[in-house]
Amino acid sequence: MLTGSYSSYTESFLSWLALEKRYSPHTVTAYEEDLRQFFTFLEQTYGNIPLTDIHHSYIRSWLAGAIQGREGKPASARTVTRKISSLKSFFKFALKQQWVRQSVMVKITAPKVNKRLPLFVEERGMQAIAQEGTTAAPLFTPDLEGDMCRLMIDILYQTGIRLSELISLKDRQVDAYQRTIKVLGKGNKERIIPISPQLLERVKAYRERKARELETYDSDVLLVNAKGKKLYPKYVYNVVKAVLSQVTTIEKRSPHILRHTFATHLTNAGADLNAVKELLGHSSLAATQVYTHNTIDRLKEIHSKAHPKA
Repeated sequence: MLTGSYSSYTESFLSWLALEKRYSPHTVTAYEEDLRQFFTFLEQTYGNIPLTDIHHSYIRSWLAGAIQGREGKPASARTVTRKISSLKSFFKFALKQQWVRQSVMVKITAPKVNKRLPLFVEERGMQAIAQEGTTAAPLFTPDLEGDMCRLMIDILYQTGIRLSELISLKDRQVDAYQRTIKVLGKGNKERIIPISPQLLERVKAYRERKARELETYDSDVLLVNAKGKKLYPKYVYNVVKAVLSQVTTIEKRSPHILRHTFATHLTNAGADLNAVKELLGHSSLAATQVYTHNTIDRLKEIHSKAHPKA
């Protein structure tokens, strides 16, 4: 955690991000590091000044150094934008807590960032997973852990939930009657996601085998490891990376790629963008629109093959 005269402010802010906003540990750590760098710069350059006396010029000075980067290597626009976002969120919280009278960030603008198109696994790659892969060696072991890993991949791809949501997915959040799962996402927002009969059957089979083969296990969560304990992020990441490495050549092979794949396959199949937004738990449609580029590519392909003048 941060130390010094600003530590109480930052600790309150970071606790709010983690507990109230339900940001992932990775995101909270990124915010913490940005704030640590800023307040360290502030103390070393301007002294131990009150929060209310921070001027926007101080922030511009810090950003100038951040842009220059270390060892002469300039920081990317995306990195600078994230640092600005961290400070904007902090000072918005400070204003809400009445630590300051106005946010010093109103005069700070972020550089334009070219949006990266989301990577995703082609449909044939996901079909290969459903058919136990394309290699001679099976993708999943025949034991309980192998069943759990396959179910984990299925849930990520068929629901588009986040890594943190998967790990925290409780047994009672699966509604067999309605064939849905209830997910608690960012900002404590709940959303309902439909699941296929096949996925529900896999969940039922896993539950029965788990109860039969494990003497003790964490009964609160749906998915557990071989020792019956709640999953942790690195474990899930390693499993997903190993499986996706067998069916795709894309550079990134993380749980979030399966979220991108879920959204991309839906939009390519003609799903309404607002419906995709609700399924993903996005707060605005702008965040979902990044997936439309793949639909446009698909439309171009159809147009070029079908139109006589294309």
